[in-house]
Amino acid sequence: MDPVSQGITVAELYREAADRLQLDWRAGRAGGDRQLTSETVQKPSLALIGHLNFVHPNRVQVLGCAEMDYLRRLTPEAMRQAIDHLYSTEIAAVVVANGEEVPEQMLEAAERTATPLFTSPEQSPALMRVLSHIMSQVLAPSTMLHGVFLEVSGLGVLLTGDPAVGKSELALELISRGHRLVADDAVDIFAISPDTLEGRCPTLLQDFMEVRGLGVINVRRLFGETAVKHRKNLKLIINLTPAERWDQVDRLDMHAEGRVILGVEVPEVRIPVAVGRNLAVLVEVAVRNHILKLRGFNSSTEFAERQRAAIAATEVADR
Repeated sequence: MDPVSQGITVAELYREAADRLQLDWRAGRAGGDRQLTSETVQKPSLALIGHLNFVHPNRVQVLGCAEMDYLRRLTPEAMRQAIDHLYSTEIAAVVVANGEEVPEQMLEAAERTATPLFTSPEQSPALMRVLSHIMSQVLAPSTMLHGVFLEVSGLGVLLTGDPAVGKSELALELISRGHRLVADDAVDIFAISPDTLEGRCPTLLQDFMEVRGLGVINVRRLFGETAVKHRKNLKLIINLTPAERWDQVDRLDMHAEGRVILGVEVPEVRIPVAVGRNLAVLVEVAVRNHILKLRGFNSSTEFAERQRAAIAATEVADR
């Protein structure tokens, strides 16, 4: 599936950051639906003196102590012109940091242009880091994958396979064994860094699973708060393979080729499915085996080396 372009409105950003940054929405509420197109947060110092080409539209502008001190040194007419310069650039929102007092002219300009204006007691560098982090998470390239996403032994694992192969039933067994559900049927995957994928549960599906014969169940209510998690980094894909395709599975090494998702390669394990196989145990072992490989220990490689040593010793003994 092709990557999906994400977006966030100013109102959504406010809801995400209000408590953490103690944001107060002072003016410009009519502009809450403005879309943010970049995680970059700017300090518009040069825009206040007329250098508008340094200010990009649809971004958050943060005014700190230096910018507010500059405005206070201006005459009322010069302050009005500086504020008009800033608000003429189609900015998404303005945040006045450090608990600075907001001039009346700025409040009026925010209302006139429907540009959200927030205040925060936080220092501007910390405020900019938090806002950039929130927006980078939301604006990251993403795609949707089908499968059941779980946290197994602390590792983000996506169960995939043909329809009706038993993914949800296996997930239910793993949850009953103390592991955690992230998303059933569909999971949103975000490339939050060049080598990290984060899987998130779509809001509509949070806490729910569909199990054939049982219908839709609420995992949180059935198993408790610790049985669900709404996001987790994707580290391993386990593909449930029907028994008739066993010949495609390497018996000495469960790993098939890795799958590339949003430019990041994710290791993939294929486990044959047949009546009587304890798939929950196999998944747990596959996860533990993968964790060992991440630590530099490979059981297949060790066995092959032991086999080569045994063959070499036999050849020496036959001479």
